[in-house]
Formats: sequence, structure tokens, C-alpha cells
Amino acid sequence: MADRKAVLSLCDVTTRMAQPWADAGFVCFCVDTRHPKGMARHGNVWLVGADILDWLPPREDYAAAFAFTPCTNLSVSGARWFMEKGIGGLLDGLALFRRGVEILEWTGALWMAENPVSTVSSYFRKPDFTFDPCDYAGYLPESERQSEAYTKKTCLWTGAGFVMPRKRPVAPVLRSPIHMMPPSEDRGQKRSSTPRGFARAVFEANGRSSLADDLERRSMLFSNCDP
Repeated sequence: MADRKAVLSLCDVTTRMAQPWADAGFVCFCVDTRHPKGMARHGNVWLVGADILDWLPPREDYAAAFAFTPCTNLSVSGARWFMEKGIGGLLDGLALFRRGVEILEWTGALWMAENPVSTVSSYFRKPDFTFDPCDYAGYLPESERQSEAYTKKTCLWTGAGFVMPRKRPVAPVLRSPIHMMPPSEDRGQKRSSTPRGFARAVFEANGRSSLADDLERRSMLFSNCDP
């Protein structure tokens, strides 16, 4: 795989963030404890069943890296349960977030760490950007835009040249499916899934330049070859 640029996406069970990159030819590693243990390949996406606290990423030429560490112990929307979880829950959540950022920085690629409005702002630093899913629903086909026409403030911490994409907003609707979602075992996962419009926008803003750089590098390599 060393001859192709790679993308790393931590704590990513849906692979939504990686999919636009995979479609463009990047090798993508999506790491999550909810994937089957080990590694399984699906096209350009590798599902890695592992805990990032004790997992080391493969050495690759990374173009981008993302982290979606769980917000269960960090999100202010769950503040009423903080006392019940105790300081251990907070420390566990912050340790996971910190580990994610450490891995992202290790890749040397542009990176983005995501969390909702949370205590991360107090213990790490203020987020670089915030957005609502409806801000990027315009990147979806028109027939699909209403599925992400909702608000859910999300915070981003970024580095190494990450470009925040331009918005293509869709007016949010009241009583959207995300807000009216009934209780279920996977409700938390569904509510925290990366919006597809935002994933597409991030690729448009950051992935195309990586592809251009790679094509230029390959062109230079071929031009330097002896006839």
C-alpha cells in the first residue's frame, strides 16, 4: 500500500468520513472497537477492530487523519450524569481524546478531531471550528438533503493545514428525524454519525489537493526515470 496515499479515521464505525476518500482511490483505515477484531478489507476501506489506547497505526503516507472519540463522558448534553459517572469517567474520556490527537499528530497529515460541545474545550483548548449538519447538507444530492437538514452543534479541533470547507447550507427543519429518534440500542451511534454532507465537503476542501500533489509527485518520478 506504500505507493498510495492513505487516510486514517479513528473511532469510526460508520466509515462515512472515509468513504469519499476511498471512492477517490485513497487507502482508508477505519478503527473502532465495534468492528470485528483484526482487519477486514472492503474495497479501499480497511475495517480495524481495535482500541486506539493500545493500537499503533501502520506506517503509511497519510494524506489526512480524523478522530471521533466517544463523547459519552465529555458532552455537556450529558452533564446531569457527570456526578454518577464520577471523575473516572471524565478522565477516561479525556485520555481517549488525547490519545486520538496524539495519533493524528503522529501521522504528519492534516487532521481533524471531532466532539460535540463538551468539556474538551476546558481541558484541551477551544475548538477551531463549529458547525451544524444543515450547514453542509447542500453537498448531498437534492433528494437526500432533508435527511441532514437539522442542527446539532459540533466542535472541531484541527491541525497541519486542515481546511474548513465552505458551507452549502440547507434551512433546518423542526422536529427532524435526528431530534425525534426513538430510544434504541444504537440510538447514540445514529445520533453521532458523521453527516455525509460534511464528509463530502471535507474531502472537496482537502482531498482534491492531496490527489493533485500525488499526481504531481508521480509525474516527477516518471520524468526522472531513464529512457
